[in-house]
Amino acid sequence: MAAVNGVGISWATKLTKTTPKRGFSPSIRMTAASVDENKKTFTLQKSQEAFTKAKELMPGGVNSPVRAFKSVGGQPIIIDSVKGSRMRDIDGNEYIDYVGSWGPAIIGHADDEVLAALAETMKKGTSFGAPCLLENTLAEMVISAVPSIEMVRFVNSGTEACMGVLRLARAFTGRNKIIKFEGCYHGHADAFLVKAGSGVATLGLPDSPGVPKAATIDTLTAPYNDISAIESLFKEHKGEIAAVILEPVVGNAGYIQPNLDFLAAIRKITKENDALLIFDEVMTGFRLAYGGAQEYFGITPDLTTLGKIIGGGLPVGAYGGRRDIMEMVAPAGPMYQAGTLSGNPLAMTAGIHTLKRLQKPGTYEYLDKITGELTRGILDAGKKTGHAMCGGYIRGMFGFFFAEGPVNNFSDAKKSDTEKFGRFYRRMLEEGVYFAPSQFEAGFTSLAHNPEDIQRTVAAAEKVLKQI
Repeated sequence: MAAVNGVGISWATKLTKTTPKRGFSPSIRMTAASVDENKKTFTLQKSQEAFTKAKELMPGGVNSPVRAFKSVGGQPIIIDSVKGSRMRDIDGNEYIDYVGSWGPAIIGHADDEVLAALAETMKKGTSFGAPCLLENTLAEMVISAVPSIEMVRFVNSGTEACMGVLRLARAFTGRNKIIKFEGCYHGHADAFLVKAGSGVATLGLPDSPGVPKAATIDTLTAPYNDISAIESLFKEHKGEIAAVILEPVVGNAGYIQPNLDFLAAIRKITKENDALLIFDEVMTGFRLAYGGAQEYFGITPDLTTLGKIIGGGLPVGAYGGRRDIMEMVAPAGPMYQAGTLSGNPLAMTAGIHTLKRLQKPGTYEYLDKITGELTRGILDAGKKTGHAMCGGYIRGMFGFFFAEGPVNNFSDAKKSDTEKFGRFYRRMLEEGVYFAPSQFEAGFTSLAHNPEDIQRTVAAAEKVLKQI
């Protein structure tokens, strides 16, 4: 496949040789349904009433900032139910969903097998605050799948995983400084809220008030895909850097792929300087390949953070890596980290059944096929209608920008026409398509998306792009 506007769609086939063949071939009938078929009047009256009330009860009316639609304008929608590739709001509108609860719904929302397993597990209780056998099962699955992980610690969120892995990297190396990349988001812990992506980028916020300078003084930043900047930081702070943490494919500044030699160069530099390499695979883990981005690209970090998918949609996170490093974690070692709900039986059950499904033959080939058709279709529609657009995908993760491109880092991403994205976004909602409500977030497909979903989405995109 050829690259589209310079952003590596060609990688979707170029690097598949590193991924085991695990095929997934659902029986799907191809139909060319009209976007307007059975379309009813689009209204968000009930969502508006609910959100107005919510603003009196919760800061900004939400419990996570991007949900407030501030960067796209218009009325946030209040979701009532999800199933497969679809979401339904409280006004009765149905949407083809490309957010997937921000990634974990890789086998589809409310999967019948997962729900049945959860129902059985709930008969035994929802939380023990003590060890359960399910932790062993999921730990074995994660360790066997992810190349870098020899031991794993389960937590309750991606943020918590990144907090733990940062403390561990510092404890193991005896150094304090870390390098992160501009636009990469590793949760809302103080040390990471420096030139962060995700909601921080979406809302255009500066480094957050309430974060003392002492918490970020040892956080160094560099542009993504810029190897020379990393080399300069290691020279300037020789012997002081504990770790480099990065998203191997950026999803929190919009979708940005690494250049071909970038990850390999970072791996080489960290080894030469006795620093640790940390892959934040909260988004990419089990989504680009069963072994994550590190399997897909053939680059093994020292430590890895995971989340989302390994809980099958329930709150979960994890960090893991080399045994000698992980044995620093209490109670095996002196670095303290704990969590009452960590490893709870419901999250473990959902994760186990989700990963079992991902092991089926053809899974990642199918994700690659439908995501490629979706991404090419949207970009082709942009070209036909005269819009500057660029984008790319790998397996079940994709993104596009209203910019000429290529987009190699957060600085490039910020050149995107966010006002146009907002108009596009609101009109796509009316056509029954739900993307992330921010230009600076990646999109996700699932095994529940079928060719009809893709055709409807591309047709809707072309219709909307002709109008904005």
